[in-house]
Amino acid sequence: MPRMTRHPPALPLEFEEEFVHGLSEMFEQKIVFNSVLGLKITSLRPERVVGRIDMKQDLVGHYAFNRLHGGVVSAGLDAMAGLAVMAAIGARHMDESPAQRLQRFAKLGTIDLRIDYLRPAIGDHFELRAEVLRLGSRVASTRMEFLAADGKLLSTGAGAYIIS
Repeated sequence: MPRMTRHPPALPLEFEEEFVHGLSEMFEQKIVFNSVLGLKITSLRPERVVGRIDMKQDLVGHYAFNRLHGGVVSAGLDAMAGLAVMAAIGARHMDESPAQRLQRFAKLGTIDLRIDYLRPAIGDHFELRAEVLRLGSRVASTRMEFLAADGKLLSTGAGAYIIS
């Protein structure tokens, strides 16, 4: 008897403009610390989110090398993983209106975070990527990447997030 393979449900190709705008406003402006970091969303898809941080003097961790502070890397990756979870939850509930889906994130919180610093973060801007590996009913597992402007991998991360 042939083995049956289960496939994940099909994800929508794109979110509605209202959902993207609402989630972007929440992430970039209402979460004030993300604004302090200068964290901006560059791509918001159900399967992966991408963001950017521009280097500025307020984020320097080592003054002699103009290196980005490790806490900025960690906080940025944590925030992007949270955003990836929000996107995955939004994709899971496409039968609801965008406004209804935006209300689902009140209980989202980090329960575990691991960051591996591979190279110093030196440059004029950085790209952050995150995706959800598993979205359960109570916990989501994620992985993240922090890259230099030239695409070189600087740090990686993994996190778990409570979603209910």
